[in-house]
Amino acid sequence: VQLQASGGGLVQTGGSLRLSCAASGRTFSSYAVGWFRQAPGKEREFVAAINWNGGWTYYSDSVKGRFACSRDNAKNTVYLQMNSLKPEDTAVYYCATVNYAYTDPYRAQSLYDYWGQGTQVTVSS
Repeated sequence: VQLQASGGGLVQTGGSLRLSCAASGRTFSSYAVGWFRQAPGKEREFVAAINWNGGWTYYSDSVKGRFACSRDNAKNTVYLQMNSLKPEDTAVYYCATVNYAYTDPYRAQSLYDYWGQGTQVTVSS
């Protein structure tokens, strides 16, 4: 399975970006997907996750109410809509997926089996 995260860029405080995570190598539609981020000098942290059909999403407290995770299984793509961005959201954002179908969306990084290469998000103050 190969994951490709895209959509990052430079945005001002209060702005919005939409990240995409496209999968190849297998059908994406049966698998939970998570979003994580890593800021310079910090450990990678959980951001959001979505279950296989989009019926259940889960967010970190730091992004709840500002970010929204969705998916279009027909396009084999998961999205992370990021609104009201803050400088502290600056990081490399990664998407990841699991090896088993129809699982819950996980917070723990160790439960994800496949990772994309990351896309840089920079929020200027």
